[in-house]
Amino acid sequence: MSDKVRVALDAMGGDNAPVEIVKGAVEAVQTRNDIEVILVGIEDKVKEELARYTYPQEQIRVVHASEVIATEEPPVMAIRKKKDSSIVVAMNMVKNGEADAFVSAGSSGAVLVGGQLLVGRIKGVERPPLAPLIPTEKGVSLLIDCGANVDARPSHLVQFAKMGSIYMENVVGIRNPRVAIVNIGAEEEKGNALVKETFPLLKNCPDINFIGSIEAREIPSGYADVIVCEAFVGNVILKLYEGVGSTFKRMLKKGLMSTLVSKIGAVLVQPAVKKTLKSFDASEYGGAPLLGLNGLVVKTHGNSKANEVKNSIIQCVTFKEQQINEKIKQNIVVED
Repeated sequence: MSDKVRVALDAMGGDNAPVEIVKGAVEAVQTRNDIEVILVGIEDKVKEELARYTYPQEQIRVVHASEVIATEEPPVMAIRKKKDSSIVVAMNMVKNGEADAFVSAGSSGAVLVGGQLLVGRIKGVERPPLAPLIPTEKGVSLLIDCGANVDARPSHLVQFAKMGSIYMENVVGIRNPRVAIVNIGAEEEKGNALVKETFPLLKNCPDINFIGSIEAREIPSGYADVIVCEAFVGNVILKLYEGVGSTFKRMLKKGLMSTLVSKIGAVLVQPAVKKTLKSFDASEYGGAPLLGLNGLVVKTHGNSKANEVKNSIIQCVTFKEQQINEKIKQNIVVED
């Protein structure tokens, strides 16, 4: 049995496929020798891109898939009808034990549906959440859920908190991670019906370190390690986070280049600014795992470039080494 972590990569998924996807795969195997990337997609197009690079040949192979699921296609229908699509072929490899993980920048809906229908949920998990790491002043926090379950129930959020705590403790290395629920105030009686009903359940859950509510303005400071919410709220937070970050970078660059004095100052502060901005670049932390499945499924941004693809592949190694799925199985109690 190979000691390498086998990652099935959707070579046709995303706005920049297959160019940036293949480049990310090459960068991943050039960085780590404990990874095997299986590029799944239209073979001649994938091999044409691969031919541009020099890389360890034994760490990348291509599996042909003749179809591609477009972003605008209805996810359930696409998964059922396009059996030879890159997403379905790659997910079946995870299901059948031919790959340890699946990474895609393709259709979010198809990845979410395929994850549940093909890879399947861990017994006892009610709803698998998408859980990206987001940069904060103190490092990173896990935002859970950011896009999978827009109509979650209190019991779902409790499971999100448990799974998120397991992920942060074992993958990121934060002992006894602080868990908070997104709210419009710190007081326990505030919030909508979902938050009000979930709060006491989290407060009385012995498996997590619950610290109460977190307001949106407190998220970038790193006040909590696991940020719990349903997917509508989580997705708004994530997109605003990304938008503010991009706008800030543009405004900073514009300000630094506005006068001769500021240009001279820019040269002096460039190393510190570059380091700080890199720490707040979401692509440095890989994609969002869909937690609670029988295999690892990671969704990256649709506009992912090679760096995010590379980091998404690499994060699969830690997930596998730390046996996250096994720990989730042990922590989720199935009610009879």
